[in-house]
Amino acid sequence: MRIDYLIGCEESQQVTKAFRNIGINAFSCDLQQCSGGHPEWHIQRDIFEVIDEHPEIKVGIFFPPCTHLAVSGARWFKEKQADGRQQAAIDFFLKLTNINIPFAIENPVGIMSKHYRKPDQIIQPFQFGDPERKTTCLWLKDLPPLLPTNIVPVEFYETKKGNKQTNIHRGMGYGWNTPECKKERSKTFPGIALAMAQQWNQINNQ
Repeated sequence: MRIDYLIGCEESQQVTKAFRNIGINAFSCDLQQCSGGHPEWHIQRDIFEVIDEHPEIKVGIFFPPCTHLAVSGARWFKEKQADGRQQAAIDFFLKLTNINIPFAIENPVGIMSKHYRKPDQIIQPFQFGDPERKTTCLWLKDLPPLLPTNIVPVEFYETKKGNKQTNIHRGMGYGWNTPECKKERSKTFPGIALAMAQQWNQINNQ
């Protein structure tokens, strides 16, 4: 099996499918089973083992778990520091940065700006046609910053309590901290996935 693009820590296959739709030989890789409907494009293994076994990989796009890194969970940081969960997440992120291929690493606003470096770019879904606000950081190596493709107004959603919010995932019927909701919130928006495929397509653009 040949892998040109490895989309790491992506069980949703949102980005993998965007690359596949333009003819790029991309595979998702995650310890979880994929939920994107294409198990034939999914490698359920440790990402570093896959990278070691496939020197032909040209580009990596990685979505390391943010649960122990994002500032949205700062209230639990002391507990996570004490039991080692946060350090393990930091180590995983930093190990990805040592891979010797062009890469992009995606995460929300969090502590990696301190433990690694500030992101090369911060993007929002509404810059790419999805009327949502979800601040997303990108750390890039030998890949250009994404150019906005379709800036649209942010849409607001009304909660059961009558409050307005911008994150559509909060209105999906799941509790905020349930595994189902966390999985939905982690998915890449379609407009961003399409922009990654179109603008980071180093194979067809060479």
